[in-house]
Amino acid sequence: MNSISITYTYNYQVNFATEYKFTTCKKLFNNKTGRQIKQVYNNSCIGYNIRGKFKSLTSLRASLELIPENEYAYALKALGGL
Repeated sequence: MNSISITYTYNYQVNFATEYKFTTCKKLFNNKTGRQIKQVYNNSCIGYNIRGKFKSLTSLRASLELIPENEYAYALKALGGL
């Protein structure tokens, strides 16, 4: 049996929902479940469903923050990056 693994590097997190992290390749992941969140087109806006609520990209850009260094290592370890 062959297996393939992919490693992502997180840069930013959403300040009102810190379990959601953006990667360097601009993908959004839920750190608790380890799943990638799909981009959604809703009422002529592009965004993501975060905690069951739609948030547009423009509102998310204002609420992004850099991941603190101590949480950065934990986020990588949680998804098997280390």
